Amino acid sequence: MTELPDGWIVRRPTLDDSPAILKLVHASDIAAVGYPDYTAEEVREALTEPNTDLARDVWVACDAGGRIVGWAYPGNATGENRDFIEVYVWPGDGVPAMRPLLELMLARVAERKIEFGHGTYEVRAGAVPTETAYIDLLTEHGFAFLKLNARMQMSLAGVSAVAPEPPAGVTIRTVRPGDEVDLRAFHHVIEQAFLDSDHRSTSYENWRKQVADDPAPVFDEWFVAEVDGVVAGVLESSYDSDEDSGEGWVKRLAVLGSYRKKGLGEALLRRAFAAYAAKGRDKAGLGVDMANPTRAARLYLAVGMKPLYEANIYQKWI
Repeated sequence: MTELPDGWIVRRPTLDDSPAILKLVHASDIAAVGYPDYTAEEVREALTEPNTDLARDVWVACDAGGRIVGWAYPGNATGENRDFIEVYVWPGDGVPAMRPLLELMLARVAERKIEFGHGTYEVRAGAVPTETAYIDLLTEHGFAFLKLNARMQMSLAGVSAVAPEPPAGVTIRTVRPGDEVDLRAFHHVIEQAFLDSDHRSTSYENWRKQVADDPAPVFDEWFVAEVDGVVAGVLESSYDSDEDSGEGWVKRLAVLGSYRKKGLGEALLRRAFAAYAAKGRDKAGLGVDMANPTRAARLYLAVGMKPLYEANIYQKWI
């Protein structure tokens, strides 16, 4: 590992470090895109995701005063042959930790490849185009540009708290959080709909644990589209009340392949937008893979969303 400045250390984080990690990520977000774009829930999910061991897979870098100025972690909930790695550093102050953290992360990923039983292993990383130092470092370590993701948003000004009627034969309702059958159907749609995308597949048991660990799931903002009694589409929202950004967040929107192009996705979005507006949110947001074969970005643009910024996705094989 490249040496750190005198007095700096790398160590394993604990969940108690979450507030300090969030401050670090917010500082990084502000430098890259102009505003904080990460939540406490996302920190918790990153630190507790299946196949992410705090004692083996995650590092924070601390400066001579003990402040957390860097954070690195992998993501691979299923143990398949792909890791998505993240390296955050405090703008300016934390830059000396960028190279050491990336080198630690890549060395650990090579070990995870073997532990998961793969002969070859794909590694992906993301960077906003303004993060030139990180992009240069990724390129130096063998990463190449793969595709674009986009962060999209729309104003809810003028959006009614009552959603328009869905297409004929389609029923939009909230999920039944106490109904195991309904939750299994919800998860099934997510997994099936994203088979041809970049979605990190996960078992129902792991997904249920993640939901159970969420301190405040917004089940009244989780919606199901039924056609003839079949759960054909779902929308999962998340909201971080601690941050209170005023933005309703579409975490996942999924429609089974045989039910696409029937208006289910738009009906689910309209219902979510109405729910967000009813709670006084002033905007709605989501992230989208611009290379998604379902061309989801077209739907989001059609309902009035606009890209705030794009992020490059880079790839290498080991």
